[in-house]
Amino acid sequence: GVKESHQMTIFRIIAAILHLGNLEIQAERDGETCSLSSEDEHLNNFCVLLGIELSQMQHWLCHRK
Repeated sequence: GVKESHQMTIFRIIAAILHLGNLEIQAERDGETCSLSSEDEHLNNFCVLLGIELSQMQHWLCHRK
């Protein structure tokens, strides 16, 4: 009962969430900060699926605010 266009949107969101779960986040020495590799294919796929900038997502996943 769900339109095909809505199904594709739902599938894209679910796929992005699954890729987000596969990210490798490296903790820094002090334990309070972390980093993400811009080469991580899961981060790239996540950003492409949701149409967001890689650098912005990389920044906000590692900084609290």
